[in-house]
Amino acid sequence: MKTPLAQTPPMGWNSWNSFGWNISDKLIRSTADLFVESGLKEAGYEYIIIDDCWSEKQRDEKGRLVPDREKFPEGMKAVADYVHSKGLKFGMYSCAGTHTCAGHPGSFEHEFVDAETFADWGVDYLKYDYCYKPAAADGANLYRRMAMALRSCGRDILFSACNWGADDVYSWIRSSGAQMFRSTGDIQDNWFNVNGIICSQLDKSPYSGSFCHNDMDMLVVGMHGNSDNSEVLGGVVGGCTDIEYKTHFAFWAMMNSPLIIGCDVRKMTDITKLILMNRDIISINQDIECRAPYVIRQWNNPEKVFALIRPLSTGEYAVGLFNLSDKKAEMSLQFYDIGLPVSSGRGLEMYDCYTHSIAGVFTERYVTQLGSHDCAVFKARAVKL
Repeated sequence: MKTPLAQTPPMGWNSWNSFGWNISDKLIRSTADLFVESGLKEAGYEYIIIDDCWSEKQRDEKGRLVPDREKFPEGMKAVADYVHSKGLKFGMYSCAGTHTCAGHPGSFEHEFVDAETFADWGVDYLKYDYCYKPAAADGANLYRRMAMALRSCGRDILFSACNWGADDVYSWIRSSGAQMFRSTGDIQDNWFNVNGIICSQLDKSPYSGSFCHNDMDMLVVGMHGNSDNSEVLGGVVGGCTDIEYKTHFAFWAMMNSPLIIGCDVRKMTDITKLILMNRDIISINQDIECRAPYVIRQWNNPEKVFALIRPLSTGEYAVGLFNLSDKKAEMSLQFYDIGLPVSSGRGLEMYDCYTHSIAGVFTERYVTQLGSHDCAVFKARAVKL
């Protein structure tokens, strides 16, 4: 029996946010090296994923995709073998249309031969985009086709569907066989865009679960405006603050989104490492039950200040408190609203996922002041008073 893929949200790195077109064999190998040396692999990140612009502009005489001879002179199997030698998994990119978003050959009408090619190269993950889809072609069926091609190619390849939330994807993507699906447009390295994605996803948590995860796009944590791809990522110099990156990461984790790093891991600051390798935040994202959170809004600022609450397999509850506003704000979580009345004779023991220590036992409510664009995350357990 095959082992099911993506029981919990996939974790890894993708080349697009920082490098765009400027990818190479050397870049992928050095990133794999850093995964091991920096501790990212130990923290749970396992996929090294090449995005668009890896191939020649034409297929070969047998109709197969050809790696760019300058960027990948030894071919893709050599790259995959190197990634595998580090105990990591190798991911690649294609598109449901006739061409990829950057104009390279897509997999439309080539699904089965491309799946076989990826399997031959040792690919473990396929990101499948949605550019240049013929107008008359049914998008849902195109994803079903590639899912079938991957499932019959002779290798376990995780299928990452990327149609940007179009065509009512929530209603059919799980049944297609994909293990994750994009529900947003491309993320940009600025708070305005990250904030917009957060607000757009608060009602989407029921659509994510084990073996098919709602992908809110790659992480921009640690980019700070540094990208060869700045025109795609909004062109904002400076990107986000570290506080905003902290909130970005915490929200993605609480919502069960895949955690796919987008920064240049060779240039991570100490703060970036602390955010990306926070073992307590990652453990929430990787909880085996993958339960969706629900939202409790602050009564006097409901659009900007809220809590996310989700049960964990440990018997604890993950509690994320978020302030999206541009000024300091109070978040008061009333325990009655999460199922813990005073009459129960119990309070919540709150473990702080940033100090990695117990903050205390609280009754009736927990109240805190959150800085602008900041968050707090706890693991809470009901205890007798």
